[in-house]
Amino acid sequence: MRKKRTRFAGWVVYKSQLAGRGGPNAVCEQWEWDKMKLAEPGRHTLVREGITSEAEAERLARESPGGTRPGRVILKAHVSPVGALGR
Repeated sequence: MRKKRTRFAGWVVYKSQLAGRGGPNAVCEQWEWDKMKLAEPGRHTLVREGITSEAEAERLARESPGGTRPGRVILKAHVSPVGALGR
């Protein structure tokens, strides 16, 4: 009896190009990246490959430049002028 081979599902983070401009970071499996590279060479930019889990790839995509991780939020107090409260 032959054993089934388990295909290693490596993950890739890349910067997509939408309509000629830089788009957001994206995640796909290694085989999908290889297929995209062959179909349209140079269209997308590789950020990192060889990632072992989808969760790690998603985290890297958010944290890399162009990702969706929110920037630092600074809250400022708003002081109303005297008499602006209708007194």
